[in-house]
Amino acid sequence: MNLRWLLEERAAAAPHRLFVRFDDGEGGVRDYTYREFDTEVNRTANALLRLGVSKRDRLNLHLTNSPELLLAWFAAAKIGAVIVPTNPASPPDELEHPVGQAGCVASVTQPDLLPVVQAVRERCPRLGDVVVTEETATPAGVIAFDRLIADQPSCRVSASPDPADDLAIMYTSGTTSRPKGAVLTHTNYVFKGEVVARALGMSQDDRSLIAMPLIHVNAQYHLLAALSAGACAVVTRRFSASRLMTQARRHGCTIATLFATPIRMVLAQEPQPGERCNDLRLVAFAQSLTKEEMDEWHARFGAPLLQIYGMTETMGMLAANPLEGARDNTTVGRPVAGHRISIVDDDGRELPAGTQGNLVVHGEPGRDYMKCYYRNPEATDEVIRDGRLWTGDLLEATDDGFLRFVDRAKDMIKRGGENAAPAEIESVIGLHPSVADVAVIGIPDPLWGEAIKAVVVLKEGRRAAAGDIVDFCTTRLAKFRVPEQVEFRESLPRTIVGKVQRYRLRR
Repeated sequence: MNLRWLLEERAAAAPHRLFVRFDDGEGGVRDYTYREFDTEVNRTANALLRLGVSKRDRLNLHLTNSPELLLAWFAAAKIGAVIVPTNPASPPDELEHPVGQAGCVASVTQPDLLPVVQAVRERCPRLGDVVVTEETATPAGVIAFDRLIADQPSCRVSASPDPADDLAIMYTSGTTSRPKGAVLTHTNYVFKGEVVARALGMSQDDRSLIAMPLIHVNAQYHLLAALSAGACAVVTRRFSASRLMTQARRHGCTIATLFATPIRMVLAQEPQPGERCNDLRLVAFAQSLTKEEMDEWHARFGAPLLQIYGMTETMGMLAANPLEGARDNTTVGRPVAGHRISIVDDDGRELPAGTQGNLVVHGEPGRDYMKCYYRNPEATDEVIRDGRLWTGDLLEATDDGFLRFVDRAKDMIKRGGENAAPAEIESVIGLHPSVADVAVIGIPDPLWGEAIKAVVVLKEGRRAAAGDIVDFCTTRLAKFRVPEQVEFRESLPRTIVGKVQRYRLRR
């Protein structure tokens, strides 16, 4: 089973069922039934072949959510090409690394991002044609998407990718170091679509709201889950905290996927009448929320939250809270069906419940987790050992099998022989009435090895001194976890899905 097979099977089984609804955020909506989407993908696949993109070639997707992104993604899957999605907020210096390392031969972008792609094109000799989503005064080597696919046949292309073939090189968020390219196969995508659809109880009657960027695996595997279940994916151009719940109500969405930071942004909006009048039966989220934030969400919107856990290297979801029975959203839930995971010490020995350790994923590269890091055998050998993927995350299991996230192993602060988890310290500082955002890092210290530094963003109109933050922590944390330094900033560097880029703060 490859992604091409899955799409064509759904188009044959339910040709007139709605598959994708695209909301541009300005009142415009474009609908594709399963047959219509498959037909447009065929035209796009034939256009890519005419452009010279063939099997195993890498195709850069540098744009915000759009129908063109979806069509190019599935068209590449049909011809056996490999997509390389990149962050549309990247300046040329950041974009050059994934485009150059992957050896992309073409790029699909949008008018406002074209100058960045053009700048990278001058530095990456393999990058040839550039396709832009809208007709503009385009320079040489740039073609509008509509012109590219005009008059292209809607017949299926002859290529047929193998399930083990590469489908994507997904560059990691880069929270601890320079992004690495996780190579994901057709099997990774099809398998994870089935796993997520089952974990979320999806059926053909569901409408899944995808407001997160499709350049990230979270949005991708939720779309694949909709495809696997024969459901509808409602895709928005971008996340909007002020419009999200209106969009959910407008389109009758039953499922949504978010991260903790976007949820906080929604909660920061002024309450509106009728907020609880929605059809959401489930809002899956990643990254921790406080109990107070979860209580406020449920009180305002009545849409049940369900915390999940995943990562780029596993094509997303590994654990989730249960659909039925007791749910503990202060944890990331239990392992989802289809995956075997363990918590082990540094030597790989399994640890008992209640003990913090390394989370490892058992299984086969290219199915249960990524195949490798692209052109980086050293980094691959570091994380894939003896049939297990070492996630780099520290977790602990409760007695009833729930998994509690502790922190990234590389983010742990080692202070005078004691280990301090930044996430734990951040959760305390975040309770201070003047604090809007916070990140905690370790910095070199000649006596203790590392000292703890808190980087704080204050709420608008609120004041606090460094001593206030330290005093607040002193009564709530063990002495070795209390920050020695506090720095105030207007904002924190974050990835496109809201993760703090700690390496930038350290640098």
